[in-house]
Amino acid sequence: MFPASHQRVSGLDALLADPGRLEAELPGCARPGLLTNFAATTSDLRRGVDALVEAGIRPHCLIAPEHGYWGSEQAGEGGADQRDPATGIPVLSSYGVHGDDLVALLERSGVDGLLVDLQDIGCRFYTYPWSMVDAMQACARLDLPVHVLDRPAPLPAAPLGPGLDPACASFVGRMNIPLRHGGRLGDVARHAAAHHLEDPLDLSVTPAPGADGSARWVPPSPNMPTTTALALYPGTGLVEGTTWSEGRGTTTPFEVLGAPWADRRFADALRELELPGILVREVHVRATHGDFAGQILHGVQLHLADDPAALVGGAGTDSGTAASGGFDPIRIGHGVLATMRAQHPGGDLWRRNAPERPPFIDLLWGSSALREGIDDGAELAEILAASPSPELLDRDGGAA
Repeated sequence: MFPASHQRVSGLDALLADPGRLEAELPGCARPGLLTNFAATTSDLRRGVDALVEAGIRPHCLIAPEHGYWGSEQAGEGGADQRDPATGIPVLSSYGVHGDDLVALLERSGVDGLLVDLQDIGCRFYTYPWSMVDAMQACARLDLPVHVLDRPAPLPAAPLGPGLDPACASFVGRMNIPLRHGGRLGDVARHAAAHHLEDPLDLSVTPAPGADGSARWVPPSPNMPTTTALALYPGTGLVEGTTWSEGRGTTTPFEVLGAPWADRRFADALRELELPGILVREVHVRATHGDFAGQILHGVQLHLADDPAALVGGAGTDSGTAASGGFDPIRIGHGVLATMRAQHPGGDLWRRNAPERPPFIDLLWGSSALREGIDDGAELAEILAASPSPELLDRDGGAA
């Protein structure tokens, strides 16, 4: 049973305190699928699926997003279908499965509704929300209800950054929301149901009672190990769109940035920018896997000057970024990319995509404005002015 002394923080916690709530939200749903992974825990860190089964709610199957159920797969990988060893429940991978194929997967699974319990991080190019949105669209086509167990955002954060050009919609961004959207997964689900899905959907949400930042940090994917990486990710994640390393293959991804061809000038130049909220340290580190496996990366590690929980962004400005003087990962990302370009003006900075698709940096940013602006030496305010304006999410506020 759910301990009476247990502090309820997530939608999962709230549901476990009142299991009958699910029958009210999904009447007649006897075989719910559960889109989830290992980071969906109770507040006392029990696996969510175990707690649900103990409460009499047995998922018909588990559906895993990128990285697989246990988060053991690297970026761009899902995982093989299997059975959960503790419960015997089938585990299906939905990563890389879209459209008609995802509809077929849900039909084969035999589910009559879908529960969603994933820890989002509040950044548009993180893939978990889009696993949910794709599953919502498939459920809408099959006339299956969807119920989201919401979770607090791991860091309190104001919306920052550009919106999304429809021509750059992809699995690292389906909807025109801010790059750092500042919402919870339930907010994304409601926005998708109201503005994005092609078919009507029976959607309900169990709100998360806890305040943003109140949950224990359980890394939801292999390369998001710390809240420092999380705070920096909306900016340093943009390095994935370049030929440099964003730190995958090191113990501090999205904090360590570099390349085999870089030198100490990179650290010196970033220090000279005096970007608020961070300290810059020169590093030489060997990558153990990824594009630079076995090579020494010369570069920097970015350290936060303050507790990540205090980094709420700043008051919004017309440019769509935080007020000057406050920690702003978008400004940090711009400074990093501008420094890379300035120090290697003739180099091939941008990661190549298939010829028929926009460059990957355009998919991450949401348009070509950042790439073109960096190449032209534009300031961040100019780039944001040339970028699409985002639609802000309506925040639920977390009241149960």
